[in-house]
Amino acid sequence: MPIRVVFGLGNPGSEHSRDRHNAGFWLADRLASQEGLRFLSEPKLHAEVAKAAGRDPIWLVKPTTWMNRSGQCVQAVLHYYKIPPEDALVVHDELDLPPGTARLKFDGGHGGQNGLRDIMAQLGHGRFHRLRIGIGHPGRKDQVTSWVLGRPGGADEKAINDAIDAALAVLPLCREGAMERAMTLLHTAVKG
Repeated sequence: MPIRVVFGLGNPGSEHSRDRHNAGFWLADRLASQEGLRFLSEPKLHAEVAKAAGRDPIWLVKPTTWMNRSGQCVQAVLHYYKIPPEDALVVHDELDLPPGTARLKFDGGHGGQNGLRDIMAQLGHGRFHRLRIGIGHPGRKDQVTSWVLGRPGGADEKAINDAIDAALAVLPLCREGAMERAMTLLHTAVKG
C-alpha cells in the first residue's frame, strides 16, 4: 500500500529544534520545503499538518505533544483522515544506528524509543512503517537522555542530514507503495 501520511517525531519548541531527538522533525521540515508546503496548527489533532496534493496526496504531520506522547497525535490523525496504520510512515531518531544511517522497516518493537512506545500503546500494535534516522549512541546508558536532547557536533549533523537526503530521495517510491524497492535503494545508498 502507498504511504499516505508521514509522521516526523520530535519535541515541540525552538529550544529543541536542533536536538538529535528531533531528526523526524528535520525530515518533515525538509520535505515540506521541497514540496513548497506550510505546516498549519491543528489543535484537535495535537499536530502541525501539511498536505502535499497531486496524484498521490500525502499528509505531513509533526506532533505538538512531547515525544513520549506521540501516540496521541498519531491515533487522532489516523482516525480523523481514516488512514490505516499500515499506510503510515513514522520517522524517528535511532540510537542503535550511527549518524549517516537511515533504515526503513515495517512492524517490530519500539527498541526503547519513547515515541514509538507511546504510538504502539495507543494503537495496540506496531504494524506501521518506520524510517529510522541514526543518531549514534553516547556509549553509556546514563548519558542517553542528555545525548538525545543535545545538538550533534558538526560532522554528526552533516551525516544525519545526508541520511535524511537519502531517505527523501526514496520517499517517492514509498508514496507509490514500492516499499521493498525503497528499502533496497536506501539501505545500499546509506551505509551503516
